[in-house]
Amino acid sequence: MSTHFRKLALIGIGLIGSSIALAARRQGLVDVISISTRRQETLDEARELGLGDIYTLDPAEAVRGADLVILCAPVGAYDTLAKAIAPALEPGAIVSDVGSVKEHVVKVVAPHLPANVHFIPGHPIAGTEHSGPSAGFPELFAGRWCVLTPGPEVPAAETEKLASFWAAMGSQVESMDAAHHDMVLAITSHIPHLVAYNIVGTVADLETATQSEVIKFSASGFRDFTRIAASDPVMWRDVFLTNRDAVLEMLGRFSEDLSVLQRAVRTGDGEALEAMFTRTRAIRRSIINAGQETAAPDFGRPHEAPPVPETNIVREHGGGDDA
Repeated sequence: MSTHFRKLALIGIGLIGSSIALAARRQGLVDVISISTRRQETLDEARELGLGDIYTLDPAEAVRGADLVILCAPVGAYDTLAKAIAPALEPGAIVSDVGSVKEHVVKVVAPHLPANVHFIPGHPIAGTEHSGPSAGFPELFAGRWCVLTPGPEVPAAETEKLASFWAAMGSQVESMDAAHHDMVLAITSHIPHLVAYNIVGTVADLETATQSEVIKFSASGFRDFTRIAASDPVMWRDVFLTNRDAVLEMLGRFSEDLSVLQRAVRTGDGEALEAMFTRTRAIRRSIINAGQETAAPDFGRPHEAPPVPETNIVREHGGGDDA
């Protein structure tokens, strides 16, 4: 199965779009890369970085003649973008995306596309807390999953070609139903982000003196929440608005389980707490065994010995280690 495309059009050029451009170029998967974005400053930055061959603010112009089109903008913009590019799409082209929700994408994009193109929604499950054209790097997709959610009308050969494209950039590829994708991602990605935003937001609301101490003494638990909570606010706003049903379903389950833990803490039920923590520890081992995380201590962070400060050690605070 050929993975080569004559012209790749990227509509949006943030972390994911720029990483696709770099990875596709490195692997020789495309001849020409066309880039469109709504802001001139972003387009200029992409040009300075040499991410493409064609740069335009007009998405219709970007997709003209492209045999692969990937929407890399926030999902809230998809409806407008689909209307704009539809008349200019090349017959036989594959149209895909990188959004974190899929049912909404099918709902707002598919009705605008001509019947002679192949619409295959996609979601590379990869990212960092950084955004913008300069945030991309070609190894972003290496060893990560990319989920495709083609409809039954899409020929298997077209799905296989797009899957081969992602595989050539390092991804493991799997196809599934759009609704199932949204439910799975609600708990594996969307709810963790919502929890992180909430915890970090709680710290932001603390009085100044307490907030400064929280920041000063941040250990791995809170520190890692802040990394997640630093993600692109526009993208995540759109995720929660467009995957509302699945998020609310999983948030309800999460709230019920949280109430059980709350009761165990209140009543001093150590046996229940230990049972929960033992059960959840097994999930961590499963993730490591699946190759989706490192087993190295402290998430693989380097552990060089830090310099010894010349100040006196203050021992006013008791308690154990922060996990």
